[in-house]
Amino acid sequence: MAVDSGRYRSAVTKSNDPSGLLISVIRTLSSSDDVQDRETEKGRLEEAYEKCDRDLDEQIVQHYTELTTAIRTYQSITERITSSRNKIKQVKENLLSCKMLLHCKRDELRKLWIEGIEHKHVLNLLDEIENIKQVPQKLEACMSSKHYLHATDMLVSAVESLEGHLFQVEGLSDLRLELHNKKLNIHLVLIDELHRHLYIKSTGRVGHKHKEREKDKGNTGLLQDVCEDMDVDPEENSAEFMGILIKGLAKLKKIPETIKAIIERLEPELKQIVKRSTTQIADHAYQRGENLSQENQPRLLLELLELLFDKFNAVAAAHSVVLTHLQHIVLSPTGAQEGIKLYEQADVSAKIQTVLQVLLMDYLDVKNTRSAAEPSAQLSYASSGSDFAAFFAKKRPQRPKQSLFKFESSSHAISMSAYLREQRRELYSRSGELLDISRVFGRHS
Repeated sequence: MAVDSGRYRSAVTKSNDPSGLLISVIRTLSSSDDVQDRETEKGRLEEAYEKCDRDLDEQIVQHYTELTTAIRTYQSITERITSSRNKIKQVKENLLSCKMLLHCKRDELRKLWIEGIEHKHVLNLLDEIENIKQVPQKLEACMSSKHYLHATDMLVSAVESLEGHLFQVEGLSDLRLELHNKKLNIHLVLIDELHRHLYIKSTGRVGHKHKEREKDKGNTGLLQDVCEDMDVDPEENSAEFMGILIKGLAKLKKIPETIKAIIERLEPELKQIVKRSTTQIADHAYQRGENLSQENQPRLLLELLELLFDKFNAVAAAHSVVLTHLQHIVLSPTGAQEGIKLYEQADVSAKIQTVLQVLLMDYLDVKNTRSAAEPSAQLSYASSGSDFAAFFAKKRPQRPKQSLFKFESSSHAISMSAYLREQRRELYSRSGELLDISRVFGRHS
């Protein structure tokens, strides 16, 4: 029996498994035939259990707070795990239910999805139609403020929409026709504005303030990437404004018509400058209290020619700016303006020379008063750039004394003061449409 008890203790010592210990004790007690040994072993076990209970109680007393916290934490974790399991189970059930419902309603859902896209497209079209209906009013405001690039962009975009995806909208037929007509004619306004800056704005300060003229020359830089600021006066910078006009005409695809108009109107516009300059010289002489007698003719003619030279130089500089913008448009890979033939700066200079030559030949009466050799000498002298006043002051014995250039001559039998007042009123009222130069310069019979 002592041997069995030793085996039991040895088994208890070596084994770490509580269930194994219990089985070993039961096996030891079952194999023992001595009741005393069983009672002794039982006593030992009871004593060991009591000791364990005492140790456990002591540990519980020492670690009661930690034990309570651990029990509560374990209980909370257990509850949360249980709740999460229930929720997951419910989610799985709901997903399975949704899957079955979606499978059953697939065609109906596809129909609703397509209808949603259609309704969104219709709303976008309605917003676009509402914006297009406001285009005429906005266009008028932009044209009044001379923000032509913004007006052109808005008009071109609206016409493209009306003739594109909104073509089937019957209620927009009148608006479509109105904007289409505006698009056909707006380039005429832009071309007129371009010519106003070429020939009127560019020469507006010439002959008045030399410093301002030099400042304006500095503003005619080669501007290519022009943009329009709605908060700034568009005509503040003439060179930039002409670039905006060219860009607007390019958007309208009217560059060929623009070049044709520039070429056709070049000589008439130069002649108009001659008319305005003639009136300006005569008007200044009248304001200074000078009569337009024969003795003042050379000086007045010299003033006229100097003024014309300054104005024609300003016109040539303006044309240089326009040509730069045109070349930028034509040569641009995104300009879509291929195959366009531009005019050249030499064409402008040639027209200027022609107008000056016609002026001198017509009103100096060269052909009627000189020999066949003298006109060529006269032209050679004029082209050399010598002083015109000295030339007109020169006396020729073979020619009777007469005036070559008369500022006081007029086609109306009225006094000079009344005539000049009439000229000024007509000049200001018709905004640049001036009297014919023959009413100021008298022809010799």
